Amino acid sequence: MNPKVDFFFKKAKTWQKEYEKLRSIVLDCGLTEELKWGQPCYTSKENNIVLIHGFKEYCALLFFKGALLKDPKGILVQQTKNVQSARQIRFTDLKEIDKLKTSLKSYIKNAIEVEKSGLKVNFKKTKEFDMPEEFLNKLEESPELKTAFDSLTPGRQRGYLLHFSSAKQSKTREARIEKYIPHILKGKGLDD
Repeated sequence: MNPKVDFFFKKAKTWQKEYEKLRSIVLDCGLTEELKWGQPCYTSKENNIVLIHGFKEYCALLFFKGALLKDPKGILVQQTKNVQSARQIRFTDLKEIDKLKTSLKSYIKNAIEVEKSGLKVNFKKTKEFDMPEEFLNKLEESPELKTAFDSLTPGRQRGYLLHFSSAKQSKTREARIEKYIPHILKGKGLDD
């Protein structure tokens, strides 16, 4: 147990018993406990394997390369359609965790093996993401904007495309695009 991570478990207002149980199961698999993104993260040779986190309706184990794991119990969940690699196993009470304890250790050991093997998730290429018509028009109107966008890392490009295209109305997409043009021109990502 890493004392730096203790605060996460002590400050939890919900899921406290569930978190503690998940923590003991994960640590029993020989992983190193760290605090990353304000969450308990478990690593093997400095590679992220699994994270414990919670939401209003559930707490979960998040496997960073979950898309590559065997899922004999059919319990791995893709959070949203845009999540390409990570998968969660969700819990709403301590009994579920106790019932799946042996399976959870098996999934964690599988995740460690996937990491050791060097397997990589095949991510969709940026060009495979939807390009909102409003943004395409802006790129055609401004060679400077097109050059700046093309110079961004693929991750930053995807971030913008997902953000712009997630708006249901054209007016909202246009407003989002206008707001972020200065960021793109400066070579910044959505959250920079």
